[in-house]
Amino acid sequence: MQVYRLLSEDDTSAFCHKVSEALSKGWVLHGSPVYAYDAGRGVMRCAQAVVKEVDGTYSPELKLGSL
Repeated sequence: MQVYRLLSEDDTSAFCHKVSEALSKGWVLHGSPVYAYDAGRGVMRCAQAVVKEVDGTYSPELKLGSL
């Protein structure tokens, strides 16, 4: 089955590290990154979708971050 995650973070190196870690664990980029301004906090935010093929059956209890 294919699973999906949307990674998000403030526009800092932490975002790049989060995406790089996912890629090192076998996740694949899905689409382009997105940037948006968080007016409440006064910062830019980034998001990147990633997907991964895994064995098993989907369940809402699946811990995507541990795959």
